Amino acid sequence: MSLGLFCAVLFAALLHASWNAIVKLGGDKLLTTILVTGWAAALSALLLPWLPLPAPASWPWLAMSALLQLGYYLLVARAYHVADMSLAYPLMRGCAPLLVALVGSVVFGEHLPVSGWAGVALVSLGILCMAGSGHRRNLQLPLFIALLIATYTVVDAQGARLSGNPLSYTLWLFLLSGLPLPLWALLTRRRQLQAYFRDNWTRGLIGGIGTTTSYGIALWAMTLAPVAIIAALRETSILFALLISAMVLKERITHRRVLAAGLIVIGVITLRLG
Repeated sequence: MSLGLFCAVLFAALLHASWNAIVKLGGDKLLTTILVTGWAAALSALLLPWLPLPAPASWPWLAMSALLQLGYYLLVARAYHVADMSLAYPLMRGCAPLLVALVGSVVFGEHLPVSGWAGVALVSLGILCMAGSGHRRNLQLPLFIALLIATYTVVDAQGARLSGNPLSYTLWLFLLSGLPLPLWALLTRRRQLQAYFRDNWTRGLIGGIGTTTSYGIALWAMTLAPVAIIAALRETSILFALLISAMVLKERITHRRVLAAGLIVIGVITLRLG
C-alpha cells in the first residue's frame, strides 16, 4: 500500500471519529444525526449533477446499502444515548474489521498475507480491549451495530467496484440514505427540528461534510487495496475517538484502554509494512 493511500485512510478515520463526536455532543442525539444526514444528502445533491451515474450493475448494491445505512444512523443515535462514546464506539467499530476480512476472502477472493491477517487481528483486538468493561445491556446494541457495519462495508465495496465511479456511488448513497430521516422529522417533529436547526445547523454541516468525505475516501481506497486492509485501517478512528472522549467529552479513560491503543498502533504498523 502506498504512503499516500495509507495517510488518506487515516485522515478518513479522523473525520469519522469527529462526526461521531458531534452526534455524542448533541443535546438531542436523534435530531443531531438527522442534521448530519440531511446536510450530507444536500451536499451530495449539489455535486451529483457534475458526475456521471454509477454503472447499472452497482444499483442493487446501492439500494441495499442505503437501507442498511439508514438503520445504522438510527442505531448510532440510540447507542450514544445509552452509553459513553469511549465504550460504544470501540465496540461498534472493533468487531467489523475481522468480519469484513472473513467475508471479503469469500466474496472477493482476497487472500491476505500472514502480515495482513496479523494486522487486522491486532487492530480488532486492540479496539475490543479498549472497550473495557460495561453493563451487558449497554454492549448488545454496539455489537449489533458492528454486524451492520461489516455488512454495509462489504456491500459498498462491491458496489463501488462495479460503479465505475466511487465518488458518484458515494454521493448517491448519502443522498438516498440521508433523505428519509429529515423528511420523517419534518412530518412528525417539524417545530422541534426547526428550533434545533437554528441552534445547531453549523454542527450538522460539519458532521455532514465529515461523514461524506470520510466514507468517500474509504470506498475509493477499497477499489485500490484489499477491503479487509482498508476496513481495519479505517477503524483506527478509535484512537482519535479516544482523544476526543478524554479531551472534549471529558469521559474517564481507563489505563486498560490506553494500553489497548498500543495494540492498535502495532496493528497499523503491521498493515503498513505488510
